[in-house]
Amino acid sequence: MAKKQKKEQKEIVYAPIVYQPITETIEKNYMPYVMSVIVSRAIPEIDGLKPSHRKLLYTMYKMGLLTGPRTKSANIVGQTMRLNPHGDASIYETMVRLTRGNATLLHPLVDSKGSFGKQYSSDMKYAAARYTECKLDTICNEFFGGIDKDAVDMVDNYDATMKEPILLPTTFPNILVMPNKGIAVGMASDICSFNLAEVCDGTIALLRKPNLSVDKLMEIIKAPDFSGGGTLLYDREQIRQIYTTGQGSVKLRARYVYDKQNSCIDILQIPYSTTIEIILAKLTALYKEGKIKEITDFRDEIDLNGFKLTLDIRRGVDPDKLMMKLFKLTALEDSFKCNFNVLINSVPRTMGVAEILSEWIKFRLDCLRRELTFDLGKKRDKLELLLGLGKIVLDIDKAIRIIRHTEKEEDVVPNLMSGFSISERQANYVAEIKLRNLNRQYILNRISEIENLQKEIADLEETLRDELKQKALIIAQLTEIKKKYGQPRLTQILQSDAVAEYVEEEHIENYPARFVLSRAGYFKKITFQSLRGNDEQIYKDGDSELNLVDGSNTDNLIFITDKCQLYRAKADDFGTTKASALGDFLPATLKMDTDEKPILMNIQNSYPEKENFVFIFANGKGVRIAASNYEITGNRRKLTSAFSKNSPIVAAFYEKAPMEIMLVSSDKRAIVIKSSLIPQMATRTSGGSTLMSLKKGQTLISATTDLSAIPDGAKSLKKIKIPATGVPLP
Repeated sequence: MAKKQKKEQKEIVYAPIVYQPITETIEKNYMPYVMSVIVSRAIPEIDGLKPSHRKLLYTMYKMGLLTGPRTKSANIVGQTMRLNPHGDASIYETMVRLTRGNATLLHPLVDSKGSFGKQYSSDMKYAAARYTECKLDTICNEFFGGIDKDAVDMVDNYDATMKEPILLPTTFPNILVMPNKGIAVGMASDICSFNLAEVCDGTIALLRKPNLSVDKLMEIIKAPDFSGGGTLLYDREQIRQIYTTGQGSVKLRARYVYDKQNSCIDILQIPYSTTIEIILAKLTALYKEGKIKEITDFRDEIDLNGFKLTLDIRRGVDPDKLMMKLFKLTALEDSFKCNFNVLINSVPRTMGVAEILSEWIKFRLDCLRRELTFDLGKKRDKLELLLGLGKIVLDIDKAIRIIRHTEKEEDVVPNLMSGFSISERQANYVAEIKLRNLNRQYILNRISEIENLQKEIADLEETLRDELKQKALIIAQLTEIKKKYGQPRLTQILQSDAVAEYVEEEHIENYPARFVLSRAGYFKKITFQSLRGNDEQIYKDGDSELNLVDGSNTDNLIFITDKCQLYRAKADDFGTTKASALGDFLPATLKMDTDEKPILMNIQNSYPEKENFVFIFANGKGVRIAASNYEITGNRRKLTSAFSKNSPIVAAFYEKAPMEIMLVSSDKRAIVIKSSLIPQMATRTSGGSTLMSLKKGQTLISATTDLSAIPDGAKSLKKIKIPATGVPLP
């Protein structure tokens, strides 16, 4: 029997487990990725371009596509990969958005030939890169004017085989002319486009008057302008917020014409923020639900002439009223949310229009100074050479003798330097002159440029010392750009107050309901039938009841927020829920501003003169405002400047009859007063009168009508005059 050989067993040795704190993992592994996405991918910079745009355009510039004929898109994509190693598909998608054919930009940067899809359609796809052709559009001359004059810094590409610019020296504020959308990690950017002519005028006004007010700027740059056209519903306060903070939203409506002969509505432009597929899907759903019985058919009629969506309507239907209804029910009216987040020196900043233009002016001044410095250096170099040439014109024969009698080539320059007392550069220049040019006429013709050069150098030096002259040059450039590329607005402006909204005429079921609002902003509409089983309200951890009122499903509700705004809603707008549910999150449902939350809910079917809103502020003041001051006409759902902004709001109440209110300060003092003591003011924004005297550094922290927490024997809290001094709480 063969002996079985024993195989040696190798013991497996495991590496010791190394525990890494989550904070260290985030810092070392996650944060570099986050910063790369923010700085190198998603957020545009002051030239209005993301890195992907810039790499593509610079590649096309180096390929000679600014002046040459179009070339295949596949060729451009391949060349761009030398700068942008993210795959050919993403590069081509970037280029598609910049093309004239795609119609995304007011001023396309790429002149295209072939099928590139359309911005207003998600189903209309672009052709493959091997079938289409592109070159840079003429407006790109304004992107590369100073690129070869050291206007911007150049850095190595990803493999250090070539150089690329960190920014393009745009001669107009492309950051506001070119729409941009980017989603980074933890932040995003959404910049709408503005009319080029208006932006140039606004920038010129800022150059002439740096402290130009936002209101004046709004008169020049009237509102966003979108390549898809449409109608912008102009709300001055919203536009002012966007111009001031860089955040907000604008409402856009489709534009249409009524073809009476064929009894149809032709929609020719739709909001930039939607697509025809979204609109058709919603129309289909409404048609199946029987909610648009006025329409017999609808179809996409997009052709070579452009966008067209046709609605066939029944005889006798008012087309304007039908469109009002469709504006309410479909994306034919949509909002564009603005978030002007821009990288400034690799730091993301959310800025308003004036601040963006001011930053662009700083950037443009720096580019201009660098161009002027480059030109100055070139002219100084030329002047130095011509001055050296001027010295040899006095004795050309001597120069020839020096060169002729010099035995070694390397001694020619030193001998010329010593013979004519000129610099090494000047001597090299003289030594390189062709023999045929060593005549007095040639040399005299050359040195005749000296006087003009000296004058040009003096002018450049003066311009570099004087910022006003630099601004004048920029103003001249902007004026010329407006003249060359300016075009009328595509988006019509319509005052929002002049727009009538469609009123829902469908029967609303009426039934009793309880309305509950929590401090965190959750709203519940609960039927009394549901309350029979369980009326215990459930809230999120840390949340509690703010207001509870009983009413009916036909009631109108108002919500006052801590951002001095009032929102109106119908009870029927909300679905019913149970006491055990959290309910609707009002800031999202009512599209409130960032960090805005409700502080008061009330049923408001009318606005009686004898009833009041009561506002209590952190500075110890309070005010009563008649309810009639808050009556909203028409179908407006939002009222701004509901109360004073002078001090943070602590609480708000609705007064049908005098009530007792307890005020508590940060130093644990309190008073109880009747609401009738609080003076009534005529204007909503009145700062009110002092109710409680506060020590320096102290503020009111709460106000409540629930006096059940007042301990027995604390009657000293009750005051009959204001201002009153707080009493320490037991």
